[in-house]
Amino acid sequence: LLQKRAAKAESSAARLRQENAQLQAELRSSRLEKEELRAGQAGLAAAKQNAEAALQQLLQVTTSSRASIRQLLSGAESLQLVADLLKSIDRICELSEDGQ
Repeated sequence: LLQKRAAKAESSAARLRQENAQLQAELRSSRLEKEELRAGQAGLAAAKQNAEAALQQLLQVTTSSRASIRQLLSGAESLQLVADLLKSIDRICELSEDGQ
């Protein structure tokens, strides 16, 4: 009777040791997974921050580009005005020469 109880206790102890080892392995795995998730979240936060910085730079470039385009258009209008004035001067000179 004692031998049966001892064998049963040893069997239970072996089963519990095996279960404990499995639980320890699961715990280690869970801790690693938790660390990987934290690292992933940190990476995601960094990517989000980089995207925000890129967005701000893009907005600045867009604003600067619009200002440059306005300046170019203004310059083109000024050049057109000068060209029109030169044409007018040429016509005035031609008329003056014809009138002599």
